[in-house]
Amino acid sequence: MKNNPLPRLDIEPKIREQILPHCRLQKGETWTDPQGKHKVACLDATDNQAVLALLNHEQAQLAIQDPPYNLIAFQETGVEDFMCWCKRWIENSLGVMHTDSSLYIWLGADQNNGFQPLPDFMILMRDFCVNFNMKSRSFITMRNQRGYGTQKNWMAVRQELLYYTKGNPTFNIEAEYTDIPKILRGYYKQVNGALTENTERGKSENIRAGNVWVDVQQVFYRMEENVSGCYAQKPLKCIERIIRASSNTDDLILDFFAHSGTTLLAAEILGRRCFTADIDPVFCEITIRRLERYRNLRKLGWQNGHPFELESGVSAFDSPSTDTHYQPLLQNDLFTNGKTTSGT
Repeated sequence: MKNNPLPRLDIEPKIREQILPHCRLQKGETWTDPQGKHKVACLDATDNQAVLALLNHEQAQLAIQDPPYNLIAFQETGVEDFMCWCKRWIENSLGVMHTDSSLYIWLGADQNNGFQPLPDFMILMRDFCVNFNMKSRSFITMRNQRGYGTQKNWMAVRQELLYYTKGNPTFNIEAEYTDIPKILRGYYKQVNGALTENTERGKSENIRAGNVWVDVQQVFYRMEENVSGCYAQKPLKCIERIIRASSNTDDLILDFFAHSGTTLLAAEILGRRCFTADIDPVFCEITIRRLERYRNLRKLGWQNGHPFELESGVSAFDSPSTDTHYQPLLQNDLFTNGKTTSGT
């Protein structure tokens, strides 16, 4: 794979200027999947009317939200302002979710800034649990292979995932089993008068993921699923795990922060529907192109290339639909100065 990545698109205005004319959506517009399964909208997650229009009276059985919590870590906004903003998109999420549904929220804890915004967000969610028949279910940690830190502190290698439920939603326990075989014996227990140990009582020869995920590879440039330019890309495997556990075939999944389009792609692979959105037209376009690339070529991403180039001999962006607003390509060598950055 050629080395032609994009730099971080959220902080590269010159590159964004070149990409924007090739984006199908402007704010307030929605792309509807020609196959009738998915939608991608360019909207503000705090805009209640835009969210209601996107759902069009449908209800989601699962929401997976990945808000830009790095705003706190990079001190671009204060905690109080961030919480006020979160309150609005959470209300919009819960307002269009089924009476029996699940909500997963990725959130960070900046160890150099009072572990914000995680603790304030947890407190904020307590009120929603009371007012929307919600329950806090789990605090999941996903371990990164790379981290950040100093020689005078523990290296930060975790991502936090909060799991809440509304009513009595689906939970498919089979989705929680990993590829890691059980190697430890013990935990003896009397069952029907016989002394058994844990490997006998288990439903699988492999261990459960539990609420500490150590078997998910952090996305980096050598992986096919890599989407360069997307700073906070989540691994496809972790999103698939959530979807398998907390939804069923043909269920509707909601995602207000599309970014690299991982939730939409996972929904496509697993036979679910997805309504996703992003306030940024660039990430909306990347999300659409990633779905089209998978349908055309069965590829999960661009590895060390990018979504706005023509691959050797094959157009990765020829739309399978008759969308006349589709502008397919940028030149191969348009972006040559950036370094790929993915995963937080």
